[in-house]
Parts: sequence; structure tokens; C-alpha cells
Amino acid sequence: MIITLPKTTTGEINGQIVQLRKEGGVVTLGRVMTLVIDATGADADFAIDTANVASREHPCRIIVIAPQDSDDDRLDADIRVGGDAGASEVIVLRPSGEQINHADTLVTPLLLPDAPIVAWWPAAVPPHVSATGLGKMAQRRITDTKGEASPGDTLCKLSANYRDGDTDLAWTRVTRWRALLAAALEQVSDQRVTKARIHGDTNSASILLLGAWLQLTLGCEIELSYDDKLAGVQHIVLETPSGEIGIARPDGHNATLTQPGQPDHVIALPARTLGDCLAEELRRLDADLVYGDVVKFYKENR
Repeated sequence: MIITLPKTTTGEINGQIVQLRKEGGVVTLGRVMTLVIDATGADADFAIDTANVASREHPCRIIVIAPQDSDDDRLDADIRVGGDAGASEVIVLRPSGEQINHADTLVTPLLLPDAPIVAWWPAAVPPHVSATGLGKMAQRRITDTKGEASPGDTLCKLSANYRDGDTDLAWTRVTRWRALLAAALEQVSDQRVTKARIHGDTNSASILLLGAWLQLTLGCEIELSYDDKLAGVQHIVLETPSGEIGIARPDGHNATLTQPGQPDHVIALPARTLGDCLAEELRRLDADLVYGDVVKFYKENR
């Protein structure tokens, strides 16, 4: 069910939510957090669908800021419950005019009391995330450099302004790659890595972060190569005195693991959906210190 509120106020929105709760259509008990989405420059409906997928694991109140291109100083809103809201309740705020500049003021009266706040920017990554109005109120701040025209420059800005609680979905996308590489490296006799080769899609922030992580962790040389026809990481090779360790995923679904002295293994490694990545980040509210170290290292050694 979607309830549309044109030319409204946050007080009226809260009143409507209370009424829905009385009628049994909205249940806030069990909500574990408030997820605030700044959909500036993004497809708001796609962001909502993604958050709904993640909410099935993390029931939450979702508040979406979707600015309208209008000079009128007004606030329109939608309240979505039931099948249109996954395991959550979704409040879509559509400010225009001067109200666009006061997203934090609009959001504050709608936050769940005594619940953690997570902010997500699916597009238009702010250079100083924690200094934004939404960033100041959030315990966790999730960006996504995948769609940035120059992801390397964006990562440098994020590094310069990094604060505990920041993370990026470009980092989340390579979680399984990192786990597989760490497990495979433990099984060779000489674990010194002299060189790491990574091949994947052009303009990939995930490849840049993965390369920085390998260089920071292993102290090895990094060789990155790209192909415009690919989507995501395709293969990684670690050169060691014991032989090469390789993970290749040519079809985007299954990967072949090669290790010295062992037969090849085929492993399910499907490309992660945006909902999967967001759900992973919502599992933790503490700082991702490894990401912080890696993004700082990337800037220092770019």
C-alpha cells in the first residue's frame, strides 16, 4: 500500500504513521535501525527496492530523500507499507526548492527513537560524508563509488575525510574474493607473495581497493589490467615461490581456484547484487577499520 501526501509536513507524516499503526498496518516493534537513503542523482525506486531486499534480514524504517526538480518550496511524501515496503516501512520525502538544503531537518522527526541510524548514498558521493547533515547523525555511512566518473579521485577524497563508520560498497563487493585468497594462501608452504595480478572491468573502484588491500597486507607488487567488456573482477593471480595461486571467474557465476600441487576446484562465486552488499554492511554498526586502512593506503600510494 502506498499513501501519497502532497504538500505535507513531517508532522502530518508522523500523524499518518500513527494512524496506520492503530489500524494494524504498520508495526514498528522489532525494527532494528533507521536506514536513511540520500537518493540525489540516483534512481529512487531502484534504491528502495534494494533496501527492501536488505530489510528482510534487517527490519528497519527506511527514509528516502528524493529531491524534486522544482522551484516550489514544498514537501511531497509517500508512505509505503505492506507488500510495497518489504519487511520495513518506507517514507519517501520529495523536497523541492529551499527544503532540499535541509534534509537532516526533514529526517529528524521521522527517526525511530533509540535506534541506530545508517545513511546510504547510492549515487552522488559527498567528498566529506561525515560532515553532511545526514552523516553527522549516522553511526554508519555507506557510499558507492561504482558509478563515479573518476573512482580513483573519489576514493582519494573519501580517504582524506575518512571517519570511523565510513565504508563503501565497492569494498563490500570484493569480500568473498578476499576471503578466498586468504584461505588459499594459507595452504601453500611459502606464503610470500611477490606479485599480484588483477584483471576486471574498466574504471572499477573495487579493483583499486582490492589491489591496495593486497599491497598493504602482503607488501607485494600490483599489476592491474582492464577490459571494457567485463563486469566486475574476472581473475586474480598471486605469484609465490611455491607457485601461482589463481582465481578465475570468466562467466560471472563460477570460479576456478588453482593452487600449487592441487587439482583445480570449481567454486560458486556469483556476482553480488546491490541488495546483498547493502545487507552485509547493515550487519555491523562498528567501524570497518580494515577499509579505513586500505582507503588511506590507496591515497598515500596512488
